[in-house]
Amino acid sequence: MSTVEMSRAARSRSERSPAVSIVLHATLVVATLFSVFPVVWLVLTSLKPRDGWLSSELEIFNQPSLDNYVRVLGETEFPTWLLNSVLAAALTTVLGVFVASTTGYAISRFRFPGHRGVMWLLLVTQMFPVAILIVPLYNLMAGLGLLNQIPGLVIAYLTVAVPFCAWMMKSYFDTIPREIDQAGLVDGLTPFGTFWRVVLPLARPSLAVTAFYSFMTAWGEVAYATVFMSQEEKRTLGVGLQQFVGQHWSDWGLLTASAVLIAIPAAVVFLLVQRHLVTGLTAGATKL
Repeated sequence: MSTVEMSRAARSRSERSPAVSIVLHATLVVATLFSVFPVVWLVLTSLKPRDGWLSSELEIFNQPSLDNYVRVLGETEFPTWLLNSVLAAALTTVLGVFVASTTGYAISRFRFPGHRGVMWLLLVTQMFPVAILIVPLYNLMAGLGLLNQIPGLVIAYLTVAVPFCAWMMKSYFDTIPREIDQAGLVDGLTPFGTFWRVVLPLARPSLAVTAFYSFMTAWGEVAYATVFMSQEEKRTLGVGLQQFVGQHWSDWGLLTASAVLIAIPAAVVFLLVQRHLVTGLTAGATKL
């Protein structure tokens, strides 16, 4: 932001009437309360005693209990579901970052037969809803023997994450001067060496966004996991938690405790990449 823009922003704030400021702050407070309330309710309910969720009283302030967490970790298959989800999300993140970054770099730097077709393909594949892709993917996985296999689920997730991330990476690579690539080639690096050692470190913000998007695509996903992972020992978190919900009942104690445990890894990943998210999402946006 330039000095003139900063002075104009400061002048507009100083000219704002007290009534307008009060309304704005009140709106922000109300919006914050609406946003925080579900999370607070989730945590408080998970800390109620066993079957305490049936009561409207706030026993949490009198006798908080970790009984729901003990039940989830000791009496259900939650650890197995968690392990499967961590494995699927980790593989999706690593492969998604590699495939999206190499694809985005190739489209950004090289001109080859079918270049425009590949770009259109990346855009068109994002227009199809997940429900439409389930049947052809299921037939493909069945033919390859990848049903009830983590690699098959990872491939399904990559079909969702890679097209968007590759296009985003391409836009970010467009902002990096080509002279940097040429300098690497002059120094004796191969095209891949230039990409790996010179260009890729400059694209850390976009890599962070790609990693976060790929992780969130796989973490807690339900549709693909429900269809492709029918065996009990192969279920992921999104599928396993459905066992806590019946036709006429729901065990909110187990559900809330599981939800809190599921949110922890996602929060950790977000904290690791948060400083790069805004830069990675906005850089090169004008080239989209």
